[in-house]
Amino acid sequence: MKIMLARFYEFIDRPMFAPSRLVLLALLIPLALSFWFPLWRITMTAPQYPKGLIVDIYSYKVEGGNHGQHLDEINTLNHYIGMAHIDRAALSDLDWLPFALGILLLVALRTAALGSVRSLIDLSVLTAYVLGFAFFRYAYKLYLMGHNLNPEAPMKVEPFMPVIVGKKQVANFLTEAWPHLGAYLIGAFLLGVWGVMLWHLIAGRRAASRAVKVEPPAHPGSHGARPAHP
Repeated sequence: MKIMLARFYEFIDRPMFAPSRLVLLALLIPLALSFWFPLWRITMTAPQYPKGLIVDIYSYKVEGGNHGQHLDEINTLNHYIGMAHIDRAALSDLDWLPFALGILLLVALRTAALGSVRSLIDLSVLTAYVLGFAFFRYAYKLYLMGHNLNPEAPMKVEPFMPVIVGKKQVANFLTEAWPHLGAYLIGAFLLGVWGVMLWHLIAGRRAASRAVKVEPPAHPGSHGARPAHP
């Protein structure tokens, strides 16, 4: 077992396979493109809005449909139920996200060019942490917006959890929230990085197992034992 672990640790310090470097370079494309597309789309429909009101959430901005008019109308409606305005200031906790994605881009580029298997593992863990933290922080921010309602609002609505993924009825509005193209591009990067890492780990484990099988048996005198004198 110790020999297998030693072989495995030796493997993860080796340079990455050449094909995996090319795959990692290709994965930089969807990550970079994610800056140009929404991560999430929120749609609200009601009898008075049969075509729906749309809000797109990017990594660096919040944009309403119809040149921003939809966001203004949603914020007007939110005012009646005492909910905070939806804008970039309201989601300021996510201001770090564009910088985090930029860092992932640079770290992935460095890993593809110069990295070892160990640095690939670090990139995989860092990517999962950044994206997981961003998602749960976004969900927590929505929770606060839905539960910190102004008690003096004209309309009284019970505190609620805004929909994160799927559909939810609030008053006479049906709200839908779904990942958009930017989120799928980032997801492709995440899955690709983890796929490359798992490929290396499986190959490393197999190489370590083969090395143990062909390890020559230890010589009787290899442990420092001295031959007995007559």
